Amino acid sequence: MGDEEKRNRAITARRQHLKSVMLQIAATELEKEESRREAEKQNYLSEHCPPLHIPGSMSEVQELCKQLHAKIDAAEEEKYDMEVRVQKSSKELEDMNQKLFDLRGKFKRPPLRRVRMSADAMLKALLGSKHKVCMDLRANLKQVKKEDTEKERDLRDVGDWRKNIEEKSGMEGRKKMFESES
Repeated sequence: MGDEEKRNRAITARRQHLKSVMLQIAATELEKEESRREAEKQNYLSEHCPPLHIPGSMSEVQELCKQLHAKIDAAEEEKYDMEVRVQKSSKELEDMNQKLFDLRGKFKRPPLRRVRMSADAMLKALLGSKHKVCMDLRANLKQVKKEDTEKERDLRDVGDWRKNIEEKSGMEGRKKMFESES
């Protein structure tokens, strides 16, 4: 047990060490990712948003406003186009997912209600006005004569059980029983 216990402790210590190393690596990766994003943001802002120079005269300010409005309009158009592309791609994804579920056959089936319909009503619903055949299933059956079996004859012959008991009670009944058997 001592050897096995040491081995288990070594395994758990190794696991803890591996966890801590993985967490350190993940933390450094997160820091690198954050600094990369910040650099990308600064590059984008420097390209698309040059520093603002406010002119002194009124006509220059109006010209600057016109330029800014033109840039805003261009940005809004780009935003709208991207939104339309996103909506289109999300619709395509939904359609593909639906096709995938259909192909797999794992779509939800709606709960069905039990509907009581006769065969005539069902044919009329399916065929509409074309339905003229009557589906009376009992009309086409043959009539079968019921034959008497031996047991049924015996039961009929025996009749009321009380009479048999009264007849067989006492010595006379036993004598009759023996006579009927031989």
